Amino acid sequence: MDVAALEDKDYLAILKKYWGYDSFRSIQLDIIRSIGQGRDTLGLMPTGGGKSITFQVPALAQEGVCVVVTPLLALMKDQVLSLRKKGILAHTVNSTMSHDQMLAAYDNCILNAAKFLYLSPERLTTELFRLKIRQMKVSMLVVDEAHCISQWGYDFRPSYLNIADVRKLLDDVPILALTATATPRVADDIMARLEFRQPNVFSMSFARQNLAYVVRKAEDKEQQMVKILRAVEGSAIVYVRSRKRTREYAEMLRAQGFSANFFHAGLPVKEKDKRQEDWTKGDVRIIVCTNAFGMGIDKPDVRVVIHIDPPESIEAYFQEAGRAGRDCKKSYAVLLWSDADAAKLRRNVTTSFPPIDFVVGVYNSISNLRQVGVGSGDGHVEEFNLDQFCVETHRQIAQTAGALTILERAGYMSYQPNVSLASRLMFRVERGRLYGVEEAYPHLAPVIKALLRTYTGLFMEYATIDEERVGRMCAMSHQEVYERLLELSRIGIVSYNPQKHTEFISWLQDREMERYMVFPKSIYEDRLVDASRRVESMISYSTRPDVCRSRQLLEYFGETDAEDCGQCDVCIERIKLRRNAETMRHEIEALVKKRLANGPLPYEVVQCAEGYDPRVVTEVLRSMIDDDLLSVDVHNVLSLND
Repeated sequence: MDVAALEDKDYLAILKKYWGYDSFRSIQLDIIRSIGQGRDTLGLMPTGGGKSITFQVPALAQEGVCVVVTPLLALMKDQVLSLRKKGILAHTVNSTMSHDQMLAAYDNCILNAAKFLYLSPERLTTELFRLKIRQMKVSMLVVDEAHCISQWGYDFRPSYLNIADVRKLLDDVPILALTATATPRVADDIMARLEFRQPNVFSMSFARQNLAYVVRKAEDKEQQMVKILRAVEGSAIVYVRSRKRTREYAEMLRAQGFSANFFHAGLPVKEKDKRQEDWTKGDVRIIVCTNAFGMGIDKPDVRVVIHIDPPESIEAYFQEAGRAGRDCKKSYAVLLWSDADAAKLRRNVTTSFPPIDFVVGVYNSISNLRQVGVGSGDGHVEEFNLDQFCVETHRQIAQTAGALTILERAGYMSYQPNVSLASRLMFRVERGRLYGVEEAYPHLAPVIKALLRTYTGLFMEYATIDEERVGRMCAMSHQEVYERLLELSRIGIVSYNPQKHTEFISWLQDREMERYMVFPKSIYEDRLVDASRRVESMISYSTRPDVCRSRQLLEYFGETDAEDCGQCDVCIERIKLRRNAETMRHEIEALVKKRLANGPLPYEVVQCAEGYDPRVVTEVLRSMIDDDLLSVDVHNVLSLND
């Protein structure tokens, strides 16, 4: 199809065919037209604004594959599954896949057998990706969570900086960047770092008409949480900072009769998937979690999001709170605030930016423990347990994690806390011995045969394997294959390393001598100032009782003409006070009429209405005179007008 000839009706036909909608929402069509015309485009849309439509529709209208970069494994899986259910072939390539699976996904895209390829930003630097992308006909490059590329964004990820390099491999392929959280400064930085040919931004108002923002002062946060969850029915998310407290609060809620579970990044992958699925389907009502939960989760009927602990930025809060009410029905975002929270937030900034000598000390300690000498180590990668390292070197975990972030930004060392390694296996015996094994252990024979039919070179070196694929060949579940492979390992037939999640540390350059290490102002000082600014904005939002919560959020994102929402705690209190004032005025007016019913009285006598503020009574009297309900003579005597 000729891209230049595409019209709105073409896009609407695709929308109707695959999604069943008759029209686009808000700025969706504007973005679709822009990227469809080959223009680099930045779309600023709030959570639930329908970002995926803006690239899926134009990609289906064009030839070639749409490459989508996103850090969210859950989003990749959900969108690929959703597209396939619509009859649209889509693939994902991520670290949980075997080499053969990755090859198959790439080759399908090269052969035009797929319309979408979802990737994590880390995949962009691999030789396999760079080899395969050159052979694909790419229609557009999509960058989801685009704020991650900006060093001024609240969730900067260095791996996103590789996206600009990928553009050089794709000639004139247009790029579509999407985010739900970007200040004007971050938006400009996104376009600069992605090397937009010209600035081109489409921005949707971040206002959420159905979402009531509430800040509740609470020293008894647990009791307040329970009170809110009893008052607001439906699905809920409770955010806390501590992994330990996710479990404690979930157990406490279950003891109170709620259906609840907990979630954090340290759980096994299958357990995380199960808990997410149970909550998404509604089998569990409340999920108590750290900020590891929620990104890429498409559950429209969340009625309340509660923050026990405040996030460290307005951007993070807006993103997390915005997971409530995506079905456009009335929902609540409640932040529980205590007197100690401001000090904690400021202390967290200090922890995230430890002194430079501490940062250098972490660098040297890790290098020494891993025996990486000065002048060597470039590209060296090792498994690394942060908790264990901190115990061994008597350092605080949060402060050490902050040091590792600074080292990565400065280009010395990279820490990857949650890397998924695919299962690996190699036979430890010669092929001829396997016949005896199959006779002695007949229940293991189907797995052995499936391995031999599926993978080559297993007798010479380790190969990446997929238990589910093996299971399909011998009619077994993933768990059954796993148990049989463990048994084969125990009896010495194979060496089997099951899939696991681990931590890695890597040297980004040869180890540098301490006196030559450089931490530019933009890496440390500027970001420290920016982090402090974000925290102060969060504190201001949480403590200002005089400005509508929604207006505060919208003004932070550059919407200076925002109006009061009428439903946040500030607006509700203001409405209540206004109603009380109106009621009081009516009471005073009635009292004045009653007093003057028997004849005129001096102004001073009428003004002294017992139980009311004299200043308010004076205002009412003046108003009644202006409205010609009362008259006042030269002796300052009041009388009722007929």
